[in-house]
Amino acid sequence: MVDTGAERKGGTQAIVARLRRSRWLLAAAVVAVLVVYGFGGLSIYVLLLALALLVAAAMLPADVERQSADEAAAIEAGGLQRLSGEYLAAAVADPLIIFDRAATIVHANAAAFAAFGGLAPGMSLSLKFRAPEMQALLDSIVSGTVASDVVDYTEKLPVERTYRVSASSVGHATDLYVLVFKDQSEARRIDRMRADFIANASHELRTPLASIAGFIETLRGPARGDPAARDQFLQIMQNQTGRMARLIDDLLSLSRLEMKPYLRPGTEVDLRQIIESVIDSLGPLASENGLVIERDFVDGPLSVPGDRDELFQVFENLLENACKYGQSGGHVTVSIARSEDGQDAGIDVTIRDYGPGIAEEHIPRITERFYRVDVENSRTQKGTGLGLSIVKHILTRHNARLSIRSEVGKGAAFTVHLPAQ
Repeated sequence: MVDTGAERKGGTQAIVARLRRSRWLLAAAVVAVLVVYGFGGLSIYVLLLALALLVAAAMLPADVERQSADEAAAIEAGGLQRLSGEYLAAAVADPLIIFDRAATIVHANAAAFAAFGGLAPGMSLSLKFRAPEMQALLDSIVSGTVASDVVDYTEKLPVERTYRVSASSVGHATDLYVLVFKDQSEARRIDRMRADFIANASHELRTPLASIAGFIETLRGPARGDPAARDQFLQIMQNQTGRMARLIDDLLSLSRLEMKPYLRPGTEVDLRQIIESVIDSLGPLASENGLVIERDFVDGPLSVPGDRDELFQVFENLLENACKYGQSGGHVTVSIARSEDGQDAGIDVTIRDYGPGIAEEHIPRITERFYRVDVENSRTQKGTGLGLSIVKHILTRHNARLSIRSEVGKGAAFTVHLPAQ
C-alpha cells in the first residue's frame, strides 16, 4: 500500500517537472523568434503566432501545474496518513484490522496475522469471520447504525480462544474502520478454574461434615447406650475432623503461595540438611508401612537459594506420597545429584518409589488441584488432593521445576531441579 502511493506521488511530480521544462523551452523559442524578427528575418504573422504561444505557455501550464501540485499534495497527505495508521497499528499488541466500507481488509498488524493467519489486503472480512455475531458487528458499523460496538467472539481452531472484539470508525473524514481483538482466553480459564476449585473444595468439606452429622445423630439415638459403637463412631469422627483440618491447612497454604507467586526467596539454605530433616520426620510413617528409606547423596556442599520451610514442605509432600502409595515396593530412594548442564546447572533431588506406578495419561494432570489417580485410595491415605499443587506453586517461586517419570508396575520418580546460586 505504501509503495503504490509512493509510485503515484513520483509519477505526479514527474509530470509537473515536464510541464515546467516545456514552458521554459517554449518561452526560449519565442524569444529566439523575436530576435530573428528584429533582424528582419520573419513576417508579422509569425511574430503574432509566437506571442500567442508565449501567452498560452504562461497561463495553461501554470493551471496544470497548480492542479498537479494539489493532487500531489493530496496524494502525499493520504499516503502519510495511511503510513502513520500502519505504524500505529504495528504498535498495538492486540490483533488489529483496518477495513473499508465494503468490509474488505486494508491493513492488518503482525498480531492479527499471528492470531488468524491468511490475512491479506482486499480480503473480505465477512468471508474470514463467518460467526453470526461478527457479521452483525460488521453490518452495524459499515451501515452507520452505530459508531462503535463490542461483541464476544470465539475461535475454535486450532485451539479455542475467546476475544472481546471492538469495532469503530477511524474518523468522519474517512471511510475506514478498525477492529481490535482483546484476548479473553486466560481470564475465562481462570474463572472456570476458580469455579471448579470452589466446587471441589465444597465437595471435599461436605463429605466429612455429612459423616460427622450422621454419627452424631446415631450417638444421640440408637447408639446412646452402646459403649462399643460410641467409641467406634467417635474415632471415625476424629479422623474426619482431622481430614477437614488438613484440607483447610492446605487451602490456606495454597492461598498464601498464590498471593506471592513470583517473590523470589533471598536467603541460602542447606539442601542436605532439609532432606535429612524430612527423612527423620517421616521415618515412623515409613516403618509403619514396612518401607526402608535409602539415601544416595553427592558429596560436598549443597546450598541453594530458597525458603527453608517451603522447601521442607515440598520434599515432605513428595516423600510422604512415596511412602503412602509406593509401600508395596518395600523401599524408597532419595538421591541428590549436581546438574552441570551449562545455564541449566543446579541440583537435582529425586524421590523414587517402587510401587504400582502411575499411568501415562494421569501424569500431565497430577499437579492439578484435587486431581487424584485413585480417589478411594487417596482418601484412605488421608490425602487432600492439594499436595502436588502446593509443590508446583512453591517450585515456581524458587524458579525450579518438577519432572515426573513413571511406568505402571515399576514405580514412579519425582525429580525437583533447583537452580544453582
